[in-house]
Amino acid sequence: MPKVPQTSPATGLPTSSSYIYTLDCHFVDSAGRTLLLRGVNLSGASKAPVGHLSYLLEDFWDSAEAGGESFVGRPLNIDDGSADVHLARLRGWGFNMLRFPFTWEAIEHAGPKKYDYEFIDYTIRVLQKCKDYGFRVYLDPHQDTWSRFSGGSGAPYWTLAACGINPKHITDTQAAIIHCEYPLAHAPDPAALPAMIWSTNYGRLFSQTVFTLFFAGRDFAPDCIIDGVNIQDYLQDHYIGACGVLADRIREYDNGSLLDDCIIGWDNMNEPFEGLCGWDDLNTIPARQGSTLKKGPSPTPAQGLRLGMGKAQTVDHWTFGMFGPSRDGTVTIDPKGRKLWSDGEEEVDGVHPKWGWKRDTTKWTLGTCIWAQHGVWDIETGYIVRPDYFKYHPLTGQEVDFITDYWKPHFVAYTQRIRSAHPEAIIFVQPPVFAKPPKFEEDDDCLQGRCAYSAHYYDGLTLVTRHWNWFNADALGLLRGKYSSPLQAVKVGSGAIRKSLQEQLALLQSDADILGPYPTIIGEIGTPFDMDGKKSYGWTDKGKFKGDYRNQEKALDASLNGCDGSNGLNYTIWTFCPDDHSHQWGDGWNMEDLSLWSPDDVWNDVQQQPGPLAPPKLRGTPAISSPSLDTLATTGSIGSLSTLGLKRFGHSLARNSPPNPYDFLTNGARAVRAFARPYPSKVVGKPLDVKFDIGKGLFRMVVTVGPEDRPEKGLATEVYIPLVHYAHPRLLVQGKASTPSTNKRPQLRRRKTSKLSNDARSTNSSTLSLSESIRERAQPSEDLEMANRSSDTEQGCIESGSSTSLLCDPSIPGPLSLSPPSPTPLLVDVEVKVSSGTWRVDGQTLFWWYDVPAEGEPPREYTIEVKRQGGVIKSTDVNRRRKGKKPRKLEEQDEKSWCERVCEPESVCVVM
Repeated sequence: MPKVPQTSPATGLPTSSSYIYTLDCHFVDSAGRTLLLRGVNLSGASKAPVGHLSYLLEDFWDSAEAGGESFVGRPLNIDDGSADVHLARLRGWGFNMLRFPFTWEAIEHAGPKKYDYEFIDYTIRVLQKCKDYGFRVYLDPHQDTWSRFSGGSGAPYWTLAACGINPKHITDTQAAIIHCEYPLAHAPDPAALPAMIWSTNYGRLFSQTVFTLFFAGRDFAPDCIIDGVNIQDYLQDHYIGACGVLADRIREYDNGSLLDDCIIGWDNMNEPFEGLCGWDDLNTIPARQGSTLKKGPSPTPAQGLRLGMGKAQTVDHWTFGMFGPSRDGTVTIDPKGRKLWSDGEEEVDGVHPKWGWKRDTTKWTLGTCIWAQHGVWDIETGYIVRPDYFKYHPLTGQEVDFITDYWKPHFVAYTQRIRSAHPEAIIFVQPPVFAKPPKFEEDDDCLQGRCAYSAHYYDGLTLVTRHWNWFNADALGLLRGKYSSPLQAVKVGSGAIRKSLQEQLALLQSDADILGPYPTIIGEIGTPFDMDGKKSYGWTDKGKFKGDYRNQEKALDASLNGCDGSNGLNYTIWTFCPDDHSHQWGDGWNMEDLSLWSPDDVWNDVQQQPGPLAPPKLRGTPAISSPSLDTLATTGSIGSLSTLGLKRFGHSLARNSPPNPYDFLTNGARAVRAFARPYPSKVVGKPLDVKFDIGKGLFRMVVTVGPEDRPEKGLATEVYIPLVHYAHPRLLVQGKASTPSTNKRPQLRRRKTSKLSNDARSTNSSTLSLSESIRERAQPSEDLEMANRSSDTEQGCIESGSSTSLLCDPSIPGPLSLSPPSPTPLLVDVEVKVSSGTWRVDGQTLFWWYDVPAEGEPPREYTIEVKRQGGVIKSTDVNRRRKGKKPRKLEEQDEKSWCERVCEPESVCVVM
């Protein structure tokens, strides 16, 4: 790892101790440790105002036309205490990073440049709460297929009218599928919406048009002038301006205290779409259009243009099965003369009475397809005059490249605006899905050494079919031309599928090399929970599989395992919906169901929302910087809240607290064993290989460390040890956890050690520094393997000599003093093996110290293994606990399919 500079690469100013660098393809802290940032998207529910889930048609259009509604309350309610509970849950799951979606609509719904400062200020309060819990955050201006009013999320309602579109006729013309109007606006049945069909909107006229206008209107729609500028500039200026207003307000809050300490950066537009830019032939749907899913009625762009003018069309109908999309017939769509294009009756001389813009109607004729006005096709005959109109620049005749010609200029403008408010912002570069980013030259003055590549990845077959299959396919490899035949991309068996997912994620990670030596974060990754007819909800088989998330666990573990290994990827899982989720409607948006937690999965009478919690008073608080899992314990069960650390933050937890941390972290969670997984959050050196075998509960990591990696005194590699996998037996007692016995006198635990170094000396002093205790008291040989078993009161404490032992202060990493600490019950029960060094566990964090080579010495590799002393906690045990049954015997095995029995996880089965 290169030496960490003392000044910012972006501004040249001195950096703080909390500063995160983007160096040598990694996130790095100010001490030079490699960071892994892993977390969740908070939250998918932020796509709509509170109470306006996508299936609700009542007041959908009326409220939009009146100026929309406030998004106050998204993503958390910070006035009733529930935000504290949800954030504590996320921290207990080991997450240290949040991707924070917000929408353009939430900021500017009332009209052009009419900003909702109440929502902005509420957002800042939520961000402050996230900071109180120790999260790092990057903000995500989120969109899907442009807007809620075109079947997705993102832009305000008035942007549709600005583009000359009549939203009320979107469903009639099949220009987009809107959940609350599916399948017909006059006879909606939103519960019948097929899985993922919302994403086919990218292949329909609305998205094709609006995204072309947003990114390339100056070139392809030069006659669309509004308020004296082209529609491209009008839309981009408002979008960037809204994000800039939020950034400015955050900078002004408390002298910018949220910046860098909490908010480390900004994503650009979520999953941007190229529209029609670069399209070869409007009469066909090109196979290379990776973001266009063929499912249900699938009009070509030419058919979409005709439908938009009210003309009936017979289009291909597609289904998506176990082996991908296949054409299964045709269907006729008849808009009955209704047009997508607004006739503009409300505008007087181009001036809109509600939204205030002035449209240049001398060239822009409302009520007529804008692409016909630009000579692309003939309305009367339906003939496509220029099928390759969007392939070439209309003036130069050169073939266009969407990423370089259109996406990049917008990205640069957005970045410059964000950096004017947040100069040290890490900009998360997110081109269209599966598209490679552009190259930035040094004179672009855009990345400024503060950048990360933000790709998205889903196991598409599982996502669309809602089934964990015994086979899969290398979708990214197919798209990138890796195979000469689609059959070669088929992977059979668990081992082959997991290997393929890891290879695909490695391929995405390699795209970051185009940008430079910057880290990669997978901004979205996840799996659906409503698999197989929602059998996990008890909706099939007479409720036999209610609460059984084993297939979801396999699917999610396979995806997240792809981020491990040699990839060592950062990620934020999609998604955590704290309040709106239900088994019937999923995440409350287009029938998606990917939330890691659901109130419908709470299995007992434990109240998940305790009374109000006073905001933590963190400034000047020593030792701990955020509430930890100890704050979840109940008085009288595993120790009082004040004893476990909550009191130091001025908290008081009301009567409805959870019975114990294990129950708290598993109750309501789905496939929790897959996402609450061990990982190295801070590494002295670099992680070479990270493995977690969920079936064996075995974590193994190899690190490499060189002379340049020497940290500040006493700093260790830190590994998250999830209670979900390694819970102390005390916490698994049915009902409330048993009260642990605590020792009045600390116990001295002996361990296998090498002889102390020649200059090691014994001491009876009352305190010993971290550096002294590690360097002088316990220096094992490099190839020494040490196995340590936990006691009830301390773990992994370093032995200082024959007459005294160093005790572990429960609130501070590392051995600190010889004075007895207050007894703290253990959360986890682990056996740890290290090839060299010393370790200790505090809460859910394992601290590991090892020697760093001196200058001139070669790098060294160290290995650590962690497993649970009491055996693996199975996913079925979680389900049995949910049903009030005793855990099953450890030797009982999970059910396996015939393919899984043939192709064990470590094998590689491939159909060639």
